Parts: sequence; C-alpha cells; structure tokens
Amino acid sequence: MPTDALLDRFLTGLAPLAPVAVWAHGSLAGGDYQEGRSDLDLIAVLDHPIGARTVWRVALLHARLRAEPLADRLHCTYLTPPTAAGAERRHLTWAHEQLFRRPVTPVTRTELHRFGRVLHGAPPAAVLPPVPDGELAAFVVRDQRDFWRREVERDTNWTQDVWVDLGLLTFARATVTLREGRLISKREALDVLPGLGAPGEVVADIRRRRYGDPAPPAEEWTVRRAELTRNYLGPAIDALVAGS
Repeated sequence: MPTDALLDRFLTGLAPLAPVAVWAHGSLAGGDYQEGRSDLDLIAVLDHPIGARTVWRVALLHARLRAEPLADRLHCTYLTPPTAAGAERRHLTWAHEQLFRRPVTPVTRTELHRFGRVLHGAPPAAVLPPVPDGELAAFVVRDQRDFWRREVERDTNWTQDVWVDLGLLTFARATVTLREGRLISKREALDVLPGLGAPGEVVADIRRRRYGDPAPPAEEWTVRRAELTRNYLGPAIDALVAGS
C-alpha cells in the first residue's frame, strides 16, 4: 500500500532527529482515509529546539521523499515538548511541498486527544496539553466567521473542487461540534449536510468525487455549483455564528 510505504520511509528518515512521538490526525486517524485523495496529516514531536540546522534537516528529509507516491499529500508539523502548549503558537510545518509556520489548532489538538493514531513513541496525552473548555467551540466560531464567511464573497474560489468540498464539509463539521461537542469525519459531514439544508446536487457531487470515480465536471456545472454553494453557505454561516 503506497500510504504505508510512504509512512515507513518518512519515519525512517525522521529517526536521526530522535522524535519523541509521531502522530496522525485527520482522515488517516479518523477512519475516513481515501488513498490518493486524502492528505496524510502528521505531527512530529522532537526532543530538542528547532533551530536552523533542524529546519535544514527537515527540509532535506521532505525533499528526499518528493518522488515517492503520495508525497505531495504528506503534511507534518514539528513540535517540541516545551512548545506544545498554546493554540496560537506557530510551528514549523511541511505542507503543500513547502516549509512555513502555522498553529496546531484546537480542532487538531482535540482530534489527537480523542482519536489520534500513534505512529511512533508517546501518545498525545503524554505530551500535548488538553484543549481547555470552550476553546474548541470558540475556535470553530471564529474560523467560520473570520475565514469562511469572508471567502464566500470571493467568487473566483468556488469553481474549484477543493473550495466547494472544504467549505461545505467544514461548515457541517463546525455545526455538529457547536451543537453536540463532537468531531465528525468528512463522510459523516456529507450525511449531515442534507439535514442542514445544503443543496442536494452539490452534496451528491462531493460524494461522487470523494468516494466514486466521476468524469471531470462540465464548466457549466462548476459555475452553477459555485452559485448554489455560495448562496447556501453565506446565510448558513451567518445563522450558525449568530446562534453560537
């Protein structure tokens, strides 16, 4: 299986950096992983400060994996035990085939505590502080209000599959988290969306592309799909935020 082969190569290449732990979150941990379509979302905890030499070694590790199947989908954020606390802190991250810094969000932290998959070393509870009461809900509201609601107004985004998929699935997952305190998978989110009033044609389109083998969409459908998605998401996000 290409996923297992890539993870084995990654862990072997990471070994000289003496990781305390390596965890998977997202679809790979939550049971909804689709090889070739899902990202490989990882967290590595290193036992020493991440200085310039470590950054160089991380970049070299990922560069050596570039030719591997699925390597473009491997995303990894690097923590150390002293820097693991605090959802606002930005950490060295390899994603989208480049290095940058980003936070480990309360959603990711909660995933790790509830169903994180240990690939190496210590479990998340031994290293990562728990998410405080209210922090997960506050983050979800802020993400919908400050990021997704703004992006709905940018019409050029919504002819792209990735924006349609993430926009609707993230909204459904946010709704369930706020109402019930649960984290749900993308598959579960697709089941929830019709009950939230999402356009059925678009939900079916996402399902076909994620779990089937559809033909490339016609341009007229991508334009109509964008309109349906934006007309739904804007008011839906407004109502969710107002009721939170």
